[in-house]
Amino acid sequence: MSDARVSSLQAAVPALQVLTDPADLAHYGVDWTRRWTPAPLAIALPADVAQVQAVMHWAHAHGLAVVPSGGRTGLSGGAVAANGELVLSLQKMNKVLAFEPVDRLLTVQAGAALETVQDAARAHGLQYPVDFAARGSCTIGGNIATNAGGIRVVRYGNTREWVAGVKLVTGTGELLDLNRGLVKNSSGYDLRHLAVASEGTLGVIVEATLRLAGPAPATRVMLLALPSFEVLMQVFQALRERLGLEAFEFFTDRALHHVVAHGAQPPFDTAYPFYVVAEFASEGEAGEVAVLSAFEHCVEQGWVEDGVISHGDTQAAQLWRLREGITESLAPYVPYKNDVSVRVSAMPAFLAETQALLAAEYPQFDVVWFGHIGDGNLHINVLKPEVMANADFVVECERVTKLLAAALQRHGGSISAEHGIGLVKKPYLRSTRSDAEIAVMRGIKAALDPAGILNPGKLFDP
Repeated sequence: MSDARVSSLQAAVPALQVLTDPADLAHYGVDWTRRWTPAPLAIALPADVAQVQAVMHWAHAHGLAVVPSGGRTGLSGGAVAANGELVLSLQKMNKVLAFEPVDRLLTVQAGAALETVQDAARAHGLQYPVDFAARGSCTIGGNIATNAGGIRVVRYGNTREWVAGVKLVTGTGELLDLNRGLVKNSSGYDLRHLAVASEGTLGVIVEATLRLAGPAPATRVMLLALPSFEVLMQVFQALRERLGLEAFEFFTDRALHHVVAHGAQPPFDTAYPFYVVAEFASEGEAGEVAVLSAFEHCVEQGWVEDGVISHGDTQAAQLWRLREGITESLAPYVPYKNDVSVRVSAMPAFLAETQALLAAEYPQFDVVWFGHIGDGNLHINVLKPEVMANADFVVECERVTKLLAAALQRHGGSISAEHGIGLVKKPYLRSTRSDAEIAVMRGIKAALDPAGILNPGKLFDP
C-alpha cells in the first residue's frame, strides 16, 4: 500500500523529489524531542509553490496525512511523523526572493534559514532582529509556525511582530496570499496571523514577507553572578530602567556546569548559583558611565556578587556562548523539556512557586533552568539518569508537568511560550486555553483543512 501511494504521488507530480530510504525516513521524521520513533511513508521535497500545491491536492484526494517540515529544531514534537504520514520538507525552498528598500521588506521562501535572513538584512544595512541559538538550522517557515521568540524578545518582540505577509497552501491545495506586506489593512479578518503559531495544522507556509528594522545599535554584554533566585527580578528591573536592554537571559549553575563541560571557559574563579547575561545599547562615554552605574547599583544592593562587562566582539561572543550553548551541551543526555511563560509582572511569584515545586518533585534528577526572563519565558530541562528506563522517566516527568500546568493556570501563564504544543504539550492545552477557545480553533482548522490531513494529532486530537 505504501509503495502504491508513493508511485501515485510521483505520477501526479513527476518533477517532485521523493525519498524513501530508511535513513532519510529516520532523519526527516523527527524533531529534537527524540521521544517518538519516526515512521513516515515518504519524504517529499518540493522545489516551488506549484509543487507544494500539487502535493496537497494529491494528499487531500487520497486522504493521506502530511507533516510540514522545516529545520525540525522544535521541542514539542510538532514535526514528528510516526504514523505513516508524508513529510513535506521545505528544505529546497530556501531562497531570498526580493528586497524592497522603501518598505524595508524582505521576501523569502519558507525553507530559508534564520541566519540566511539575518545575513540578507545586514547586506542592506538593516536587521531582522528575531534571534536564537538555532539560527543556522531553523527555518523561517518553522519560526512562523511556532511564533518563535528567542533572546531579544524583550526589545523586539516575537516572530509575529515581523511578519508582513504570508503565502499559505491550505489542506486542499489552495494558495492564499495573506496581507501582501501592507502596513494598514482592515479589510476583514487578518488571516496572516492565523498562520503564525499554527504548527502546520492549518496550511503549509511557503513564503514570507518580513519587516526589517534599522541597523542594530552598538551593544555590549554583561555577565552577572547572582547570590539567590529572589533577586533576579530586581536586577532585571534595575537594568531595564538604567540601560537600553536588548536581551536579558538567565541560567543556573547546573546550566553553566554543562556548558563548561562542553568546552566553554568558566567565567569566574568562584561558582555562583545563578547567572544573568544582559545585552544593552552602549555608545560613547555616557554609555560607559551608565553601564558602570547600573552594575555598581546592583552590587551595592546585594543583588550581584560578581560580573564582567565585554570589551569587543570576541569577549561578547564568549559570554553569549555560556547561555546559547546550553541546549547543545545537553544534547548527549535525554532531556525532558518544559517551555513556559507568564506575564513579567507575575514572574516573581511564579518563579518562587516553581522553584519550590521542582525542588520537591525532582530531588533525584539534574534540573537545568534557563530562560528569557525579561519576557516571562522559562525553560526547564530535566535530564534522565542513565540507569532509568526512558518510559519510566517520561511518566515521572509528565506527572510533574501536570503540577506545573496547574501552577501556570493559577498565574495566568502558558504551557508553551515559543515551541508550540505539538505532541508533547497536547495533554496540557486546557491549562492555557478554554474549551470555547479550543472549539473555535477546531472550527478554523476545519475551514482550512476539511479532510484533517495537515499535521493531525498535533495541538489537539482530530
